[in-house]
Amino acid sequence: MSERICLITGATSGIGTVTAREMANAGGGGGRGGRQGARGGGRRDELRNRCNTQAIDILECDLASLDSVRKAAESYLADWPRLDVLINNAGIMPRGFQRSVDGFELTFATNHLGPFLLTNLLLPLLEQSAPARIVNVASRAHQRGVLDLEGVIDDGSRHNDMRSYSRSKLANVMFTLALARRLKNPEVTCNCLHPGVVATNIIPRGSWMGVAGKLLRPFMLSEDRGSESSLYLALSDAVAGSSGGYYDEHKKLRAPSALARELDAQERLWTKSAQWVAL
Repeated sequence: MSERICLITGATSGIGTVTAREMANAGGGGGRGGRQGARGGGRRDELRNRCNTQAIDILECDLASLDSVRKAAESYLADWPRLDVLINNAGIMPRGFQRSVDGFELTFATNHLGPFLLTNLLLPLLEQSAPARIVNVASRAHQRGVLDLEGVIDDGSRHNDMRSYSRSKLANVMFTLALARRLKNPEVTCNCLHPGVVATNIIPRGSWMGVAGKLLRPFMLSEDRGSESSLYLALSDAVAGSSGGYYDEHKKLRAPSALARELDAQERLWTKSAQWVAL
């Protein structure tokens, strides 16, 4: 990664922090996505100290806000000459139904619409920087996902935390496969992964899942272990030139769900997402 630049969303916590640290240790400098300015600045300095490098910066971006995503992309394009690796790592599972500032169900807005827009806005620079890689952190939860696009803008009466999260992760996998088909430069690749069940703070506290997560935490993967598949897809020569793949926590190529592989469903998601983000 010497003299190459990587952008990681959600680098201020969880496996994103570990991914940023290890990418920096591998020699990759550049921007790291974060949500909050003060927290981001503190984490930037912490990462710089731990990695013994100044080649880490924070790019403020709230993926739940399409305006924030556009501003972050504009800022990156203005400040950085290239982009070699984009890791869409950030993800949330909020408790209860919430809307984004743009009126979409919050989990879907943050986990899919924000990364969808950010990736498309930065895609010309990725193509210009080829060879380049796009890595999307999905989840095995996508296998339970249903492509309920009406639920993204409804009144929330049918909302279920896990169902919404699974839908957003299904969208991550579908987006990966659809984008891989669209990439015209074979030196630009796009893959996604399930990081494993990792002991992070993504599960909402106070919910039954939060209680279960606390009990099962000793059996979950560490954040270091949970970052391994992301780093593998970002760095390994073994996947150079490979695109449109879904990998598990053991870095093995797996078949995603049958629904995720449906071309018509992928195109329906892409068309609606592009409409929603005014791409």
